[in-house]
Amino acid sequence: MTIASLDLASLLCSRLCHDLLSPVGALSNGLELLADEKDPEMRQRCFELLEQSARASADKLRFFRLAFGAASGFGESVPLAEPRAVIDALVGGNGRIAANWALAGDTMPKPAVKALLNLAMIGIEALVRGGTLDIAAETHDTDTGQITEIVVRATGARIAFDPVIGHALDGTLPSETLSSKAAPAFMIQQLAASLGGGLQYHLSADTLVLGAMLPTR
Repeated sequence: MTIASLDLASLLCSRLCHDLLSPVGALSNGLELLADEKDPEMRQRCFELLEQSARASADKLRFFRLAFGAASGFGESVPLAEPRAVIDALVGGNGRIAANWALAGDTMPKPAVKALLNLAMIGIEALVRGGTLDIAAETHDTDTGQITEIVVRATGARIAFDPVIGHALDGTLPSETLSSKAAPAFMIQQLAASLGGGLQYHLSADTLVLGAMLPTR
């Protein structure tokens, strides 16, 4: 399973644009409504909607900076407060998902943070009717070096999980069928493979469990 780096970057950019289209479009619509609205109460409502849309756009950009980008503002390790903050913001904007955290330590290697964020995003998207997102991660020493273990569990009344994303996670997706929707899963599978680690998932009627084991290089 191979794909050119430029093609993968293009698909990730498409995914980013798709996810930003809604909040940015709401900003544009809100400004148009505000320009024509004279009623003070309605204008106040427009300002509230603009604030919500601006916050949602900023939250998504912060997420994608860490999940897709180089996160050049950090060194080899990222404070765990950063990925937790961006996930909590996305979950808070959703309003139907409760996030529970079990993180060991204060920092995590940058590749592991990228994997954690993308697995969390898959979990959030699976909870179409809301539910609980449990996120656990730990970096510990082994005989051959450090390894980071990540587990994300999405539990809800209905789990929506595209089999294509599953194939991207386990490395069985043909590159010619890769889409922008599955590109994040494909990216972290390639990242895990390059480190000598791997990803796994388990799906049931009301639970999706996603895992990663990533050695540190």
